[in-house]
Amino acid sequence: MATEVNEYVINADEVISRAESRGESELLISKKKEALEQIESLDMPKPDKTKLNKWDFFTVSQPVTDSATYGSLEELPEAVKSLLDIEHTKNIYVQHNNTPAYLQVSDELLDQGVVIENIIEASANHPELVEKYFMTEGVKIDEHKLAAYHTAMLNGGLFVYVPKNVQIEDPVQMVVLHDDEKTSLFNHVLIVADEGSELTYVENYLSNVDRSNEQFNIISEVIAKDNAKVNYGAVDFLSEGFTGYVNRRGVVGRDATLDWALGLMNDSNVINDNTTYLMGDNSVSNLKTVVVGRGEQTLNFTTQIIHYGKDSSGHILKHGVMKDSASSIFNGVGHIKHGATRSDAQQESRVLMLSEKARGDANPILLIDEDDVTAGHAASVGRVDPIQLFYLMSRGISQKEAERLVIHGFLDPVVRALPIESVKNQLREVIELKVLSK
Repeated sequence: MATEVNEYVINADEVISRAESRGESELLISKKKEALEQIESLDMPKPDKTKLNKWDFFTVSQPVTDSATYGSLEELPEAVKSLLDIEHTKNIYVQHNNTPAYLQVSDELLDQGVVIENIIEASANHPELVEKYFMTEGVKIDEHKLAAYHTAMLNGGLFVYVPKNVQIEDPVQMVVLHDDEKTSLFNHVLIVADEGSELTYVENYLSNVDRSNEQFNIISEVIAKDNAKVNYGAVDFLSEGFTGYVNRRGVVGRDATLDWALGLMNDSNVINDNTTYLMGDNSVSNLKTVVVGRGEQTLNFTTQIIHYGKDSSGHILKHGVMKDSASSIFNGVGHIKHGATRSDAQQESRVLMLSEKARGDANPILLIDEDDVTAGHAASVGRVDPIQLFYLMSRGISQKEAERLVIHGFLDPVVRALPIESVKNQLREVIELKVLSK
C-alpha cells in the first residue's frame, strides 16, 4: 500500500548530522535547518487533476550513496561517453548517483571568472554568490512541502556562474548516471548568467537500472540577468518505479532571453513544474517540451510563462505521445500581469494517443490582466492522422514505418532545439525505444 503523504517521518538531527559528516558548508547546513523547521507546517503542491495522497515522495533507502569517480574522459562509463560531444564540449560535469565523479572546465573560462562546481563545494567556495541566488528568486524554500524536503535532503547538483559580459561558446554539460536502485536523487542546479553574458547548458539524467523504488526531487533555478542569454537543454530518462518531482524555474531580466528545450522521457510517475518569470522589459522565453509516456505512468506537467515586463514575449510548445495505459495532464499557462503592456503570450499543446487505454488532457490557459497585448493558444488531443498515414503508405511505405515517420515528425521541433548533437541523437534513440518498441 502506498504511503500517505502526511505519514512520513524525517529525523532532523540525522539530516544535519549527515550533512556535517559530509563536510557540507555552514551555508548549506543553515538552509537545511531552515527547511526542517518549516516542513511540517507546509502544504503539498496541488497539481491540477492529480491527487498526490497516494504518492510516496518521502521514503528514502539511502540518503547518500558513495559511487565511483573518474580521472579522465576515457575512464567514464560508455553510457556517459555516448552522451558527450568530446571534440566540442570542453566543460563537463559528471555525477555518479550522488557522487561528484568528474569535472572538466577549460582554463579560458576559469581565467574569466566562470564558476562550474558541484553545488555542495560551491556553497563553501563561493558562499556569497550561492547565498544570494539559492532559492531566493526562483523557487522558495517555504513554497510547499516538496521544496522544503528537497532543501533538507539535497545531495547533489551543480552551480554555474557566468560573470558580466562573458560569452561561453562551448556548451556546459552535466550528466547524472543513476545505477544504484536504492539511490534517491535530490539534485539542485543553480545557474546565474550575469549581465550581458551568454551560456548554453545541457543536462542528462540517465538510469542504468530497470527499476528503482526511490525518489527524485530535482530543482533547477536559472537567473538570466539584464541582456543575458541562456539556452537550457535537458533529456531526462530515469527508470520505472521512481516517484518524481521536477521543478525548473527561470527568472529573466531586461532584454534577456531564456530558452528551454526539454525531453521529458522518465519512465516513472512524475509531477513536473516549469515556470518562467519574465521580469524585465523586452524579456523573452521560448519553451519547447516533448513528453513520451508508456506503461501505467501518471504524468502531470504544468508549464507557465508569467509576464511582468513590458514588451515581453513568451511562447510555449508542448508535444506529447502516450501509449499503453499512460495518462498525462498538460497545463499550459500564459499570464500577462497588469503593467506588462505590449506583451505576447502564445502556446501550443498537442498530444498523440497510440492506444485505446492511453489518456491525454491538454489545457491551455490564458490569464490576461492588461489590455494592449497579444495572446493565443492551440490544443489538440487525438490519434495519428490517418490521412498522413495513407499518404505515406500510398508511396510504398509500410504502416509501421509510416507511423514511425509521423511520430518523429511530430516530436522533432523539440529534438532539433537541443544544442548538442550527441544529446539530440540520445533523445531520438529514447523516442524509438519508448514509442516504437512493443
